[in-house]
Amino acid sequence: MMNYLTEGFAEAFNLIFSFNREVMEISFISLKVATISTTLSAMTGVILGLLIAAHNFWGKKAVLTIFNTLMALPTVVVGLLCYSFLSRKGPLGSFGLLYTQEAMIIGQFILATPIITSLSISALSSLDPRVSREALSLGATQYQTALTLLSEGRFALTAAIIAGFGRVFAEVGISMMIGGNIKGYTRNITTAIALETSKGEFALGLALGIILLTVAFGLNIIFHYLQTGK
Repeated sequence: MMNYLTEGFAEAFNLIFSFNREVMEISFISLKVATISTTLSAMTGVILGLLIAAHNFWGKKAVLTIFNTLMALPTVVVGLLCYSFLSRKGPLGSFGLLYTQEAMIIGQFILATPIITSLSISALSSLDPRVSREALSLGATQYQTALTLLSEGRFALTAAIIAGFGRVFAEVGISMMIGGNIKGYTRNITTAIALETSKGEFALGLALGIILLTVAFGLNIIFHYLQTGK
């Protein structure tokens, strides 16, 4: 057993440090899809967070509850929802998006947006209310006041975006269901780990797992630093 594990880890590290083409290709697809989906989610989530945090309106508590609930949205549910829309019989089937990177980006966007929105609301709501009042009293426009709030909450907002990226980078349900795990195109780290392990390719799966954990660990360090400042 120990020899099996030792050899597996040794081969896994060899695949990583020799920049094995398949390992690098799979890792690049994961990073590419997760980065694009998180960028789109950040643009949407931060703006929504700002609008919700800065205004009081009827039903605000219900909206907050919905976003907080969606933070724990299962990836297989998102995958199922997207599949129903993107499949040939679905309303968006004519676009031919199923089993493409674009489909994965759509699914991950749906997954990350509630996370970034909820954390953005929390970050902006915790700011000193005098910030916006002082900005307005100094003659700032609504747009300039919004930029001031975003600047004041930039560290917490960055942490929110990192949390969203971490969630989509490690998900498997969406990628498997609407990405199709196509080699060289939609096969990312998580789907490749599931496939290679089932095939008995322990070393390759372990190498990808190490990369996944390394990225997750790095993100957690950054997230902790932005939250605590140390």
